[in-house]
Amino acid sequence: MKFLAAVLVGALLATPLFAASEPEIARGDVVVVPLDGQVSQAQLVFLRRVLKNAESAGASALVLDMDTPGGALDAAVDILHLLMKSTVPTYTWVNTNAGSAGALIALATDHIYMAPVSAIGAAAPVSSGGQEIGETMNDKVVSYYSGYFRSAAEEKGHNPELAEAFINKDKVFKMGETVISPYGSVLTLGAQEAVKRYDDKPLLADGLAATLDELKEKAGLSGPTVEIAPSGFERIAQWITVLAPLFLMGGIIGAYLEFKTPGFGVAGFLAGLCFLIFFTGHYVAGLTGMEAGAVFVVGLLLIILELIFFPGLLVFSLLGTALMLGSILFAMVDFYPGDPVIPDVDMLVVPMLNLGITLLLSILGISLLARFLPDIPLFRRVMLATASPSGPSLAIPDGGMFDLAVRPGDTGIARSVLRPSGRAEFGAAVVDVIADGDFIESGTRVRVLEVAGSRVVVEPMG
Repeated sequence: MKFLAAVLVGALLATPLFAASEPEIARGDVVVVPLDGQVSQAQLVFLRRVLKNAESAGASALVLDMDTPGGALDAAVDILHLLMKSTVPTYTWVNTNAGSAGALIALATDHIYMAPVSAIGAAAPVSSGGQEIGETMNDKVVSYYSGYFRSAAEEKGHNPELAEAFINKDKVFKMGETVISPYGSVLTLGAQEAVKRYDDKPLLADGLAATLDELKEKAGLSGPTVEIAPSGFERIAQWITVLAPLFLMGGIIGAYLEFKTPGFGVAGFLAGLCFLIFFTGHYVAGLTGMEAGAVFVVGLLLIILELIFFPGLLVFSLLGTALMLGSILFAMVDFYPGDPVIPDVDMLVVPMLNLGITLLLSILGISLLARFLPDIPLFRRVMLATASPSGPSLAIPDGGMFDLAVRPGDTGIARSVLRPSGRAEFGAAVVDVIADGDFIESGTRVRVLEVAGSRVVVEPMG
């Protein structure tokens, strides 16, 4: 049962001990997280985990220590949605740059503070190489994304017109008679411009803060400061969540091969490794807790219980399969503290799509393996060496042909479990055979379907 052992090891590794060591968040803490470098999906993975932990612990505030020239707009939108869900008050400390996507993320926080020498803005879309994109495409991108950021700015009490001026160079933004951003240029604000007051309200930022302590003092935040940095594995975890169907497919196909080749262990180890990567990656990404992995192992144990002690009963295997599939599905659901246990349809769409793709690809892969793998000499030797009982069998002598003394239509008895390879007895002869289709239990009467050289294909008799 090396497959079971591999999965159990994976369950142990996918614990908080496996995650990077970091300060624990307590009630009332002010949690500070860096948002530096290029805005990317990896930062989303990190921020999601920290924000969920902050909400669960009852933190008093979350501060983004921001220094970014920008990055992927789609990642900025995902971070925007994350911050909009937060029940913890959110702050952006622009230290020292909130360019492009960073400016749009800042608009999704409740409060913005600027370092004395800093800037925010210039969110016009560009290509991944930094070049300007075509006019038609630019208009489409600006139209699509500006709606997001106008809504976020308005929801958080920032000026939605200013938000659009950050991304749309055709937007003329004025405060009264003062033109802040003229036609033909995207808006960029220096620190002093961002805190300048119009009609007794700051243009964007609540104030200037040279240090985190100064920010806390001006914002009235009195709780202890807890600074949390991303772990290296969190960047890997983002790719694991993206490639989840492939890891799941590897786990399912590996489990199939393990049950077809008992005692071999390599397929089981690879299956366990794939499931380990899947659950650990989703745990580190903040998408699931330990519960999903535990339920998966319980489902696996039920299936093994039936195979060993109650073959053919189906009750335990059906329940185990349901638990395993359910745990995989819920591991991919993006739960937040306070969300209902039963997710709504929107939360299930992407996980169900990933699981559906996985099952379809796995069925296709297993079908191809069942059809072609038994014909590969190396695979047949491995299966025969691990699945067949000891004792003599008929084989082809070196340098010549040997008559197996069996013909299509002959009947006999399986002397080992055929998964699909094993041995069957035909009169006085014990022959290496391959089952056509699913495995055949030892003691079952079988009929020869095909004889090709040393390859004997059999089927169970009614």
